[in-house]
Amino acid sequence: MGTVLFIRHRPAPAPIRIGVVHSLSGTMSASERPLVDAVQMAVAELNADGGVLGRPVEVELADSRSDADRAAREAERLISEKHVSALFACWTSACRAAVRPVVERHRHLMVYPVQYEGMEQSPNILYTGLAPNQQIVPGTHWMLERYGKRVFLVGSDYRFPRTANLIIRDLVEARGGEVTGEHYLPLGSHDFEAVITELRAARPVAVLNTLNGDSNAAFFAALVAAGLVDQPVMSFSVAEPEMRAWGGGRLTRHYAVWSYFQSVDTPQNRRFVAAWRARFGADRPTSDPVEASYVGVKLWAQAVRDAGSDDPVRVNAALLHQSVGGPSSIEAVDAATRHLWKRMRVGRALPDGQFEQVFASDYPLRPAPWPAYRSREAWQHMLEGGTP
Repeated sequence: MGTVLFIRHRPAPAPIRIGVVHSLSGTMSASERPLVDAVQMAVAELNADGGVLGRPVEVELADSRSDADRAAREAERLISEKHVSALFACWTSACRAAVRPVVERHRHLMVYPVQYEGMEQSPNILYTGLAPNQQIVPGTHWMLERYGKRVFLVGSDYRFPRTANLIIRDLVEARGGEVTGEHYLPLGSHDFEAVITELRAARPVAVLNTLNGDSNAAFFAALVAAGLVDQPVMSFSVAEPEMRAWGGGRLTRHYAVWSYFQSVDTPQNRRFVAAWRARFGADRPTSDPVEASYVGVKLWAQAVRDAGSDDPVRVNAALLHQSVGGPSSIEAVDAATRHLWKRMRVGRALPDGQFEQVFASDYPLRPAPWPAYRSREAWQHMLEGGTP
């Protein structure tokens, strides 16, 4: 009688779940859909390399529908019901401000990938986008040096544009310049008739643009229709996907300031862009928030390995000691601020929506969420409606 062999199959290891909360619909969808793709590409690379701690990583995706309150509800659901180990979430500061108390209440972990106005440091958020001293401040200085000191401010009516413009106004006035006009519109607004009228009357040498979402498409179209294609514009929230989708390259002197452009010529970025195109198609551009989303996943995975656990509390502590060679440069977590050291680059928009780099900092800049020319307490006082 033959020997019967019993083979025991080990159960597959349980996945590590991460939550992704971004706008797949609404006014922010054109900006945020690529960030979902960036997270999913980074996760696919981790899984192709055996996962993290020998476990596959799974993405739980939620559509915030460009609504901050919905983003907070989805964050709560993903943490409480899906038991995700980390959240990768939000574009606008309104969204981040809504999700932050959810993450802090659960002592959880969120990675936020977009440049912003600063004035914040949560013990439960890793900020992989640019702090104001890495974008708003040097970008404004560059425009003032290049074009002069009479500027016009246009932005969406919420926290980021209004706080960014407080900083910009300080910088302009400190150099003896003048803010010739300041106009805010509701997020998603497409009516720029009044803005164009004000802009013509103000005759600024430069426009500093803090609009978010597809309002930018209407603004760029309004500038073209008004014959203002040569008006110098610096956009702070428009990267390659938005520039291409919304025709920002029709403006002949249109600039953006980021840490990363798709056109950055490094071996790391060439590999990153090739992998992105292979996965999503040659007509899909990368961007700074795309890179920051991708790098955020890589930093999180390193922290999980170092912690030996996907527990958010343990991973959060390990995150403060991480660095990664990203597509644009080495990016290291600054433990004191929970932001990344990042280089600053200025690019001129080209007709195809790509950027030609015209300036770059020599080294990565240490993040300063509160611009150093005021104390943290003074900034807080101003944000609460006080005088400088």
